[in-house]
Amino acid sequence: MKNCFRIPRVLLPAKGFRKWAVIACDQFTSDRRYWERVAREVGDAPSAFHMILPEVYLGEEDEERIQTIHNTMRLALEEGWMHKLARGLVLVERQTKAGIRKGILACIDLEEYSYEEGASSLIRATEEVVPSRLPARVAVRRGALVEFPHAMVFYRDKKGKLLRSLEGEDLEKLYDFDLMEHGGHITGYFIPDYLSIDVLHTLSGLAGPCFAVADGNHSVAAAKAYWEEVKATLPENERRNHPARFTLVEMVNVFDEAIAFHPIHRYVYETDLQAFCAYFEQMVPCTRKERTLYPKIASAAECVARTDEVIGNYLKHNEGRVDYVHGDDILKDPGEGVAICMPLLDRDEIFTTLKKGKRFPRKTFSIGEAEDKRYYLEGREISYD
Repeated sequence: MKNCFRIPRVLLPAKGFRKWAVIACDQFTSDRRYWERVAREVGDAPSAFHMILPEVYLGEEDEERIQTIHNTMRLALEEGWMHKLARGLVLVERQTKAGIRKGILACIDLEEYSYEEGASSLIRATEEVVPSRLPARVAVRRGALVEFPHAMVFYRDKKGKLLRSLEGEDLEKLYDFDLMEHGGHITGYFIPDYLSIDVLHTLSGLAGPCFAVADGNHSVAAAKAYWEEVKATLPENERRNHPARFTLVEMVNVFDEAIAFHPIHRYVYETDLQAFCAYFEQMVPCTRKERTLYPKIASAAECVARTDEVIGNYLKHNEGRVDYVHGDDILKDPGEGVAICMPLLDRDEIFTTLKKGKRFPRKTFSIGEAEDKRYYLEGREISYD
């Protein structure tokens, strides 16, 4: 049985959990007001917010922002913003609108991960990774002392064997609080080293045919790209245990009843809206309700691929921008743009698709609504500096 996991030593905030934990950087990319509210609530308090680069700000003084992030990470370690747990996993229980989602926080070995089409690796990307989206993320990681994960990785466990093995264990509670901005409630429990070994042994046996990076594909891909840079500078004997070789993720059972799949809608703006709608209707079978388009393609993967192809062709020859929006509100009120409704993915398609060596088009589905995405809370050192 091949093992692609590592038991981490997790960093947690020393205090102020609510202000510390902020949502994944790739959320609310068209809603600056969301991130402005977060900035006001956090203020100058120690927070993961000061150590991430929300994508809403990409292209705005990126180098200065990234340098500030690295400086803040060093300050956080030197000033005791975080404390390091003993070696062990973390059981995470997240209350969302769909129920209580349970996951295991562990490190995955990036040597066992691939996002390439046709990959046979033990850990695979569920969707296409766009190389042009990686440089900013790699730049944040390059020179970073710590990481904060927002990736979720699926395993298949129909009978719930893994989590049942922890029932009855007297686990230490690490945190228990309400997340900001309607993120629900989160509770974490420490799984000590001796139990973690058994948990990962069981988890390794659930790799059928692989583990699937379900959320945070570009984050994991950036970690992989950075590891390849670091690896090239290391002698062979230092590569096995270097901290940059691993990245922290939340392992979640794809059959968890609180896993809610949502489509990611397309939103085209800053263009001639009538011209775009006319072009789209000509190229894709669909119905239209004012400035919301509903493609009539049954397969989620095919619908997303065709929609993205048409949008891409249009934007090659016309002004405009495209964004990827979580939640159905945009369909009711497209604001100053055009919304294109994407269909819901059947979860059974995920592993059957990966088994064939295929991936889904980028941003085919989302796990939960925007507020349900993973918050940056736990951290981990990725440098010997």
